[in-house]
Amino acid sequence: MAETDPTQELDLELVRRVQRGDSAAFDLLVRKYQHRVVALIGRYIHDWSECQDVAQETFLRAYRALGNFRGDSQFYTWLHRIAVNTAKNHLVAHNRRPPTADVDAADAEQYDIGARLRDTDTPERELMRQEMEAAVMKAVDGLPEELRTAITLREVEGLSYEEIAQKMDCPIGTVRSRIFRAREAIDEQLRPLLDTDSATRERARS
Repeated sequence: MAETDPTQELDLELVRRVQRGDSAAFDLLVRKYQHRVVALIGRYIHDWSECQDVAQETFLRAYRALGNFRGDSQFYTWLHRIAVNTAKNHLVAHNRRPPTADVDAADAEQYDIGARLRDTDTPERELMRQEMEAAVMKAVDGLPEELRTAITLREVEGLSYEEIAQKMDCPIGTVRSRIFRAREAIDEQLRPLLDTDSATRERARS
């Protein structure tokens, strides 16, 4: 595109920093797009915990592949494709049929432009995103220390259950239990906002 997009320029600068070895720059990309990725995956997978796992896998795959990203498309378009493929692979691996209605990779750029206009230009959407981020932070801050540590190691640092078990010096089953309980607590905080967001999207479509 001839016209420069400030959002794309910022994303590209963060990508270049990651490619130079600055992992903190990738954390910024995760924070920026995690809610959109979870919402996208939610179109395929309706279980909140599964959505979180698939979103985490999406970002891990993106991180591993980022060295090959050259900026030929927008970063979110590229991430969008990874998220869709990861969600579909997850469904197939669990013997579930992916939905037939889909945003094709070829149409992702156009779709993302529309989504970005809706998401960033609508005050209600911006407010909703801010409220969700605040609710997540509040929920995490309010967790008991062992739950907060487990969910942070899993969702922020991207460690495996085995690695978390080693770090926390406890069995893997305990790690799974702590992460499950942490997600339940976060889900409880987010549920009213997610219900409101879903109703808002339904009204927008009708």
